[in-house]
Amino acid sequence: MSDFRPRRSVLYMPGSNERALEKARSIPCDGLILDLEDSVAPDAKPAAREAACAAAASGAYGAREVTIRVNAADTDWHADDLAAACAAGPDAIVVPKVDSADAVLRLVDAMAAHDAPDRTTLWAMIETPVAMLHAEEIAAASERLTVLVMGTNDLVKELYAEHVPGRQPLLPGLGLALLAARATGKVVLDGVYNDVKDTDGFLAECDQGRQLGFDGKTLIHPGQVEGANRAFAPSESAVEEARGILQAWEEGKGSGVVTYRGRMVENLHVESAERILRIHDAIGALAPGGA
Repeated sequence: MSDFRPRRSVLYMPGSNERALEKARSIPCDGLILDLEDSVAPDAKPAAREAACAAAASGAYGAREVTIRVNAADTDWHADDLAAACAAGPDAIVVPKVDSADAVLRLVDAMAAHDAPDRTTLWAMIETPVAMLHAEEIAAASERLTVLVMGTNDLVKELYAEHVPGRQPLLPGLGLALLAARATGKVVLDGVYNDVKDTDGFLAECDQGRQLGFDGKTLIHPGQVEGANRAFAPSESAVEEARGILQAWEEGKGSGVVTYRGRMVENLHVESAERILRIHDAIGALAPGGA
C-alpha cells in the first residue's frame, strides 16, 4: 500500500515562465508537468529547457511529482530536451505523440544512454488514432513506462471531431486507453479541459473521468486543481463503506457467507475497498496544502 502515489491533479506549467515555475511550488496539485512543448514559443525553447531542468533538479516542490515534457521525437528540439531532462533527473519525462511500442523502446534506450536516474520514469502521451489502436502494445513495451497521458485536444483534431459535452466522439479512444492501462498495470491520466472559465463543465468532465476509471486529470490552470483533487479522491461515504466492508469481511471469516448492509461481500468487493482506502491514506499522507 505504501508505494501508491496520488495523481488526482497534474498541472502543466510553461517552462518559459519563471513566475509560473515559482508559483508552482505552492499550488496544491499532486503533480507538475514542466512544459517545453506546446506552451513554449520556438525561440524560447532553449531558455525554457534550462529553466525547467533547473526547477526539476532543485528539490523545491515538496512532495509534488515533478515531470518535464520534452518536444516530440520528430522535432529539432527533442534530442537536446531529452539529454537535458535525463541529466536533471525529474520524477518522469513526458513525451508527446508516442504511437508504437518501438517508439517506447527507443525512448527507454535513449534515457539509459543519457544515464537518466533509475527513479526517472517515462510517461507516454497517446493522442492519435494510431496510438489508441496500439495502446496496449505501447503500455506493455517497458516497465520504465509507468503512466499514459491522454492528449485529447490532438485526438479531437485527428478524428475531425468536435469538443462536445460528454465527449461522445472520444469515448472509443478513451476506452481503449483505459483498457490498455488496466491490462498492463499502468496509471492513466485524462486529458485537459480547455475552458478555464467553465467551472461546471470542468467538474462534470472530472466526474466523467473518475466514473470511466481514470486515475486523475491533466490541467491547464491552477484554478482547476481543487476540483480535480476533490473529484478523484474517495468521498467520505465511500471511505466509510470501504471500512465497513473490510470489517464485515474480517468478522465473517469462516462463516461461509459475508454480508454488509444486506449485500453479499465477495473478494472483488474487498479488493475494491482496499483500493479506496489505499488512495485515501496516500492522500492523507501528503503534506498540508496537497504536496
